[in-house]
Amino acid sequence: MEIKMPKLGESVHEGTIEQWLVSVGDTVEEYDPLCEVITDKVTAEVPSSFSGTIKEIIVEEGATVAVNEVICLVDIGDESQETNNPITHHATESNEAQDVASNDIDDNVNNTSNENKPKNNGRFSPVVFKLASENQIELSEVIGTGFEGRVTKKDIEKVIKKGTNKTPSTVVAPKDSPKVTKQAYYNEPSPGSSIPVNGVRKQIAQNMVNSVNEIPHAWMMVESDASNLVKTRNYHKQSFKDSEGYNLTFFAFFVKAVAEGLKAYPLLNSSWSDSEIVMHKDINISIAVADEDKLYVPVIKNADEKSIKGIAREINELANKARNKKLRSDDMQGGTFTVNNTGTFGSVSSMGIINHPQAAILQIESIIKKPVVIDDMIAIRNMVNLCLSIDHRILDGLQAGRFMNFVKTRIEQYSIEHTSIY
Repeated sequence: MEIKMPKLGESVHEGTIEQWLVSVGDTVEEYDPLCEVITDKVTAEVPSSFSGTIKEIIVEEGATVAVNEVICLVDIGDESQETNNPITHHATESNEAQDVASNDIDDNVNNTSNENKPKNNGRFSPVVFKLASENQIELSEVIGTGFEGRVTKKDIEKVIKKGTNKTPSTVVAPKDSPKVTKQAYYNEPSPGSSIPVNGVRKQIAQNMVNSVNEIPHAWMMVESDASNLVKTRNYHKQSFKDSEGYNLTFFAFFVKAVAEGLKAYPLLNSSWSDSEIVMHKDINISIAVADEDKLYVPVIKNADEKSIKGIAREINELANKARNKKLRSDDMQGGTFTVNNTGTFGSVSSMGIINHPQAAILQIESIIKKPVVIDDMIAIRNMVNLCLSIDHRILDGLQAGRFMNFVKTRIEQYSIEHTSIY
């Protein structure tokens, strides 16, 4: 049976096979993940539509194919043929017995081989990593039978069934690794090596090139006094966590201020389209979420209609989805303006590349205590830089300046007495 490239979104017409999670000969159940596919909207796993055996992988990793194009073949067997042809059925059983015997031989050969030789290529899919983590499997000790020594889901399940290769408490890195970290499983590049550009990184690169080539970027930065915002957030922080079960972040306050600013200055909430400017009705704020070497931009829909609590909840949910690779195409679509929390990394000034075809992107930098002059006196205040990149075809300094002044003022107006979280 044919497995075709699914349609992963309303405007998605093709996808790139980032990596196969199965190999030819693997047995899969219906809904088991077959491969990871990336589009310009989302990264997703393609599930099997049938139970059976992988017969042929048609599309190689890194290849881009159109929606509904066949990517692999699954042999689901023919029960009537097996029943009516006992010779065939007997031969199948013999072949299965041979396969089992071959696997046992392979195991013996591998077990007696040079212990210093890696048992796999060190590349692990999210499914494999998750199974290994849940079952305390030491991945460096798992024999990879997939393409170029990759550990497959079948390999992990075999180890789980045998109950071998378990670690005392958690998944650990290979013995020669100086430090046990999750990074060990993501092929950290070494000096002098080259890194093939594919998958999500290739898609990000293409989007950035398109944005820079098409959009004339201009940049503006303003400084805002976030001292009252810090007090307000810290005042509510613990009670909010106790009642809601997730953190009340500074970012939620910033997104709320931006949403109000976009409502006041709607030209920032627009897109360039050929010879016209499209004014968006809804205020849908894209937020950048990084996970290892991947960058996702999920969307908070109708952000201007949500409370600070509602925005905080969506930030938490979208970030968790991204890190657990559960973002859907719908989560990534419809963004009209992007807010990037670069302050998380300690940045104090940066110029973002616009998320095409939006009109602007705002970078929220680190909140830093510094001396400032207030009424001719020096005071220590919590200051934050707001850095805006704009599409100069749509926006000029006037509109950008008014918008930034609005957001700056709104941030400075937050207070314990007058700010409602709910």
